[in-house]
Order: sequence, then structure tokens, then C-alpha cells
Amino acid sequence: MSDTQNLTPAHARQFGVDGRKTLFLLLLLFAIPADDCSAQTPPPPADERAFERVQPTVVKRLATRFSLGAFAGRFEETPLGAIREAVGEGTIQHQGHAGGSIYWLCYRRAQHRLWVVSHGEMGGPDHLVAEIVEELTEKDTETSTDCAIIPEKFAPVVFDGKLHLGMSRSEVVTALGPPSKSEAAQMVYYHEGKLADGFDEAAWFVLRFREEKLVSMRGGKTTTN
Repeated sequence: MSDTQNLTPAHARQFGVDGRKTLFLLLLLFAIPADDCSAQTPPPPADERAFERVQPTVVKRLATRFSLGAFAGRFEETPLGAIREAVGEGTIQHQGHAGGSIYWLCYRRAQHRLWVVSHGEMGGPDHLVAEIVEELTEKDTETSTDCAIIPEKFAPVVFDGKLHLGMSRSEVVTALGPPSKSEAAQMVYYHEGKLADGFDEAAWFVLRFREEKLVSMRGGKTTTN
């Protein structure tokens, strides 16, 4: 077993990788194809092209906290196990090895699919939440059996107390300000900053729209020294 698998979050932050480089490393990890033995659908792969020519134009911090209904959590602080215990459903899944691994919980309700993801190395032994992906599909997901059903009381999923599926494009801009990159069906918000303790922080939202309504949101952050 690699020593990096047992790193605490503080140790993981001492790898000396800048925010942008770490972001692209994480994007590569989230694009890893599922192992054949995986029992549940893995998180959808990240679109690396979404970050092409993207500058960290967002000044305010992003992806600091999230909520599932009344359950409140924080990126890089809340462990997957706490979400599993609160919901009372779901199995933590794993794929990859050592630093190239991810852990996740997968949930479904009606047309919603939700993945809560931890990076195998930087998430530490507690598998702290690094990224959350929620999608609104065009078909009901209830016929699928590979992800646990999440009770209605854990809806909606909200990022930073204001971002949730179903918002219009204009509502998103009102809530978050102008995006770092905007295309016909997608917007990217990207932030880099230095925290009071000297660590560097990178955070992002990748938002997809259908008929001007937000139907997919991917939010995450990573902190490095």
C-alpha cells in the first residue's frame, strides 16, 4: 500500500502543487473509466475542454459549502461517511489505486442523479468531499438500480447557499456574477486565492444549461501549499 493513501488533509496539502496544476490533475482523475468490478455508476467524466483558456476571474471564494436539504457540509471538511450516515442509504464506492483513486457516493431520485466525490490522496483516510456533481436527466432515474434512492428531505442540493438546479441562466449570473467562461450551453466559474494560513485554494463550478435552465452542476475545490 502506498504511504500516500494514509495522508491526513494537512499532509496532502504539502505536495507543493499550485492550484491550476492540481485542478487539471483532479480533472484527469475524475475522467478515469470505471473498473469492470464497479457496482455503481461512477461520476461522469470531467470535461477538460471546459477549462481551456479559463482564467481565475472570480474574486469571491467558491465551493466552500454545500447542503442536501437540511444537511450542511463543507468541501474538504465533510467526510463521505458523514453523508452516508445522515442519508441512511448508499455505499461508498472506489476505483483506481493510491494517488490515482477516487471514492464516491451515488444517489438518485426522480430525474436527479447525484455524486459526492473524494480524491483518494488529498481526501485523506476520512475521504473528505472534494467535488459534487448533480444532473437532471431527461428520463426518470427510478428504473435504475445502481445508485441508492435519496429521500426527498435531502433535496435540493445547493452550493454556497445559492446555486441549485432549475435556476435560469440570468438567475445564476445574478447570484454569482459574470462567469469566467461562457458558451451557448455551459458556463464556468473559476477562482484561485491564498488563504490566511498560506495555503493556495482553487475552486470551480461547471454549469450546463438546457433551454436556459440549469440542468447540471459540478462544484469542487482543492487546497495546496
